[in-house]
Amino acid sequence: MILTGKAAVAGVMGWPVTHSKSPRLHGFWLEKYGIDGTYIPMEVTPDNFAKAVHGMQAAGMRGCNVTVPHKEKALKIADDASARAHKIGAANTLVFKEDGSIYADNTDGFGFMENLKAGAPDWDLKAGPAVVLGAGGAARAVLVALAEAGCPEIRLTNRTKERAINLADELDHTIHVVDWNEREESLAGCNLLTNTTTLGMTGQHLLEIDIFDMPKTALVSDIVYAPLMTNLLEKAHVHGCSVVDGLGMLLHQARPGFKEWFGTDPEVDAKLREFVLAEDE
Repeated sequence: MILTGKAAVAGVMGWPVTHSKSPRLHGFWLEKYGIDGTYIPMEVTPDNFAKAVHGMQAAGMRGCNVTVPHKEKALKIADDASARAHKIGAANTLVFKEDGSIYADNTDGFGFMENLKAGAPDWDLKAGPAVVLGAGGAARAVLVALAEAGCPEIRLTNRTKERAINLADELDHTIHVVDWNEREESLAGCNLLTNTTTLGMTGQHLLEIDIFDMPKTALVSDIVYAPLMTNLLEKAHVHGCSVVDGLGMLLHQARPGFKEWFGTDPEVDAKLREFVLAEDE
């Protein structure tokens, strides 16, 4: 694309940011829809975060995505924020409004739910309990999304039980905390199993869990997308369960920000998946 003086500018801010797939992802959409705009990576230290945000705003940029370690600061710097960002306690998307205010949102839960809908369109969230592994920032977003979507029961388990208890206490939804050593028993009768930990990610330890007493009707998802088929998803596939990989969550969570900055609700399709994955080849 050849930019004009009217080009809309957005980007992603992190420390580091070189690993981010967002520039490639948004660049694909900008090219696809013929939009006069650009999306740039910005490596910003924590000490310079507020200065950088206000500088972007003063320069006429539309907003930015925010990744680690800036997500909590992004919520605090905003003048207004979505209910889900407040519940999660962090933001991954900032929008600079025409009135000079900053709006914060957290689209991770949106991306998670949209990924499930796209990957398993016939699956019913309300058909039974969900089991969530992990109690970090990603788990917080997933838990809020599941609760808002009407999941009838949520079972949360984490290697450090105290962290899971603290997380469950912070959220305004009934969450049953299960000891990590009892994670396999928690799968009885479940309708969804989601891994939000780094276990199974390339370079990390495998996720050790026996799923063979879990109903074959359950959906199994993993927010990890490197590799696409984690050891959990491989086991679930062999067991006969439907599986959803983590790449779709990354792609769908980018949609709300792109729509705000560039005025188009972009499509997540097979060509986009292939293009984003090709960066690693």
